[in-house]
Amino acid sequence: MGTAAVPRRFCRCACFCSENLYVARYGLHVRFRSEQQLRQDYEPILRSRGCVSPKDFQQLLGELEQEVERRRRLGPESAARKALIASSYRPARPEVYNLLQEATLAPEFLAAAEYSASSGADLKGLLQRLETVSEEKRIYRLPVFTAPFCQALLEELEHFEQSDMPKGRPNTMNNYGVLLHELGLDEPLVTPLRERFLQPLMALLYPDCGGGWLDSHRAFVVKYAPGQDRELGCHYDNAELTLNVSLGKAFTGGALYFGDLFQVPSTLAKPLEVEHVVGQGLLHRGGQLHGARPLGTGERWNLVVWLRASAVRNRLCPMCCRKPDLVDDEGFGDGFTREEPATVDVCALT
Repeated sequence: MGTAAVPRRFCRCACFCSENLYVARYGLHVRFRSEQQLRQDYEPILRSRGCVSPKDFQQLLGELEQEVERRRRLGPESAARKALIASSYRPARPEVYNLLQEATLAPEFLAAAEYSASSGADLKGLLQRLETVSEEKRIYRLPVFTAPFCQALLEELEHFEQSDMPKGRPNTMNNYGVLLHELGLDEPLVTPLRERFLQPLMALLYPDCGGGWLDSHRAFVVKYAPGQDRELGCHYDNAELTLNVSLGKAFTGGALYFGDLFQVPSTLAKPLEVEHVVGQGLLHRGGQLHGARPLGTGERWNLVVWLRASAVRNRLCPMCCRKPDLVDDEGFGDGFTREEPATVDVCALT
């Protein structure tokens, strides 16, 4: 009798509690270890952006201390929310929790994924099956879900938003949205989407970024609306690759803009602007600097999937740009593992 496979334990890097803390009021990501360090590293730029009085600085200090504490509690609190939702929440559209079926996926997406998994598939052939938004920046677009599925998912997300269930922030920059693993949509929707369809496609598009070795993800929906989040500052994702799908609703504005990779010193004087197309997904490298222009009218909901390859990130954390200092975490953590996948030739990714 064969032995059952032991589930892999995923980790986060210890830098999560000190690096890339976002201060929306000043449009700045900062490292925060102490008040002295914060003053030494950021006082000139903070002053230039409006943090000028002792009261301003003390308010900033309090916000950063609260954010550090929130991050430290994130894993256990998220697990507790997920358990409560699983036991008490009643969905409005229970069919979206069914195991992902091909009927929910756009024909164009199915064709691209099927081609990518076929014998003899190559990048040239795949590029004929999707839209190249930017050859230089390697940004691509194609329909992902059918319109009825987007509508059903939106109705379910709005129902959850209006419920009295506890809700976690989707990420460290957005305040409004839904974490899909807490809602119970990771296992039936996102994991099969990654394993069956995105993996072969990303392996052809981004072989140098771990596209063929994706083994975890973090998926969330972000919401932009008047009186809530309306725009998103420039940043890069804690992911090797990203899928960003526009779910709706009716809206104006909110275009995405892209710069260079975060490792390349540059300015965003002439960023590439990309309008959303409902039902379609943008594919890009996680390290690509990007943001979202202010929403004009209506509501905009996007499904974002951060795709991670431990074979890549185990060597260098993209957030602190150092070898990760691993800390055990809940679920997929931040995609790090204590051991390399046994079948990965890490040298092939260098």
